[in-house]
Amino acid sequence: MTSTRRTASIVGVLFLVATVAFIMAETLIKGVLDRPDYLVGASQDAGTLTAGALLAFIDGLAVVAIAVLMFPLLKRTHEPLALGYVGLRVAELGVVLLYMASALLVIALGAGLRDGTVDASASQSLGPVLKAWHDVAIVLVYLFTAVAGASIAFLLYRSRLIPRPLAVLGLIGYPVLLAGAVLDMFGLTDVTQGAGMLAVVPGGLFELILPIWLLTKGFSHPVVTEVESSGPTDRAPLAA
Repeated sequence: MTSTRRTASIVGVLFLVATVAFIMAETLIKGVLDRPDYLVGASQDAGTLTAGALLAFIDGLAVVAIAVLMFPLLKRTHEPLALGYVGLRVAELGVVLLYMASALLVIALGAGLRDGTVDASASQSLGPVLKAWHDVAIVLVYLFTAVAGASIAFLLYRSRLIPRPLAVLGLIGYPVLLAGAVLDMFGLTDVTQGAGMLAVVPGGLFELILPIWLLTKGFSHPVVTEVESSGPTDRAPLAA
């Protein structure tokens, strides 16, 4: 029981770390890439871009750690889906590395422009390419986050490890994020700015409320196993 409470606390902290790290990473990286002809002064922004890339990596590691820690609990409800959730988070880490690469390439090209190994005219052509790389990568991150988030929300709803209304928020929020990301891929909206950012709000609320609940209450509801869900129940509660 103590172990379960500890797991809830660690998962709650990791959710907060992942959320804060990603927001900070995007703020730092996008702040550089949104400037006109940003490659010209990229060498001076190396520290900012490096910090952004590192924060993104922390986010990726945190979501994988969440999946690994939750697997022993979630597999009691639906083991294949719980295992799939781990796989989705590992894949998300791979997409985060792609996202990081846009910032690291800007650093490398900025250094080349500074020391003359890269022609100054390259900034005119490569700047938009790297900006597009970043924009595509963040949409892919949202896609994997949405699918993985919907998976854990469903498992949490079935297992009753958290209050079902909270799980329902995730079941609503992540499909909304998925729809926004898909629309972004076709150029119909932009989930990183303007009205398109509304697609991020419901899932973002879930990822804010969930860790607060886990840190204060823990997993206090019974787990519904695959066997139990198809027959008589004899559930043992998990103490908070």
